[in-house]
Amino acid sequence: MSAGWPLGSEVRRRVLTGGAMLYDTSRVSNLTPAWFEPEHWLSRGELEGVAHGRGAAHLIHTGGRRFVLRHYRRGGLIAHLSTDRYLWRDEARTRPYAEWQLMYHLAHAGLPVPVPVAARYRRAGLTYSGDLITERLIDSEPLSARLAQAVVPILNWIAIGRCIRRFHDCGVCHADLNAHNVLLGEGEAVYLIDFDRGRLRKPGLWCDANLVRLRRSLEKVTYGLPAERFTEADWHGLLDGYRVSSGGSLLVAR
Repeated sequence: MSAGWPLGSEVRRRVLTGGAMLYDTSRVSNLTPAWFEPEHWLSRGELEGVAHGRGAAHLIHTGGRRFVLRHYRRGGLIAHLSTDRYLWRDEARTRPYAEWQLMYHLAHAGLPVPVPVAARYRRAGLTYSGDLITERLIDSEPLSARLAQAVVPILNWIAIGRCIRRFHDCGVCHADLNAHNVLLGEGEAVYLIDFDRGRLRKPGLWCDANLVRLRRSLEKVTYGLPAERFTEADWHGLLDGYRVSSGGSLLVAR
């Protein structure tokens, strides 16, 4: 674990054959390596479903609690060479460890993200594969799914803008801010998910680039849908919410 990230005493690291896992004992005290295997949950009848995207997120329901298990998979042209292997540098910079620790930091700062539960990597020579388990956000759905079904009220667009501004005011750069990674909950609740390759940075031009990326995604997911699903008024509502500073403090790894 990187010394730059302050982690509580509830965080445990366990060495595994060919790798290691990191987990929060305050969330799950009985976690074993089997938790990272979809077949384990399928055999117990506790696998609720699979959410497809880049790779697959397995939806788990066990002991009255719900989790999301995600195996890291590559996208783009490089996926033709390797679907799920990454170049080994060191433990702290593995994809699952880096994302887990960032989300742990954000959750403890009160930002609306899924709570990280556990992360694992398995090394083989110069490469490794990885997995991440987070708590599942109940009664929420991606903005992209909501837009496919109905018009999103202007108050929700304003809330989305405010949510993004909270993250930006804290210096959180989301590497893939798109309509699939913005979740709408009950009322005007908004969450951001998928912080793979996310970073903490001083606010700058990357904030505008984040918004441009989201705008392109919204145009893509609403292409071919009724015109009222995403309008200029919706986008300006989001920007109106974004313009109101959250007063959040810049987060830094210490």
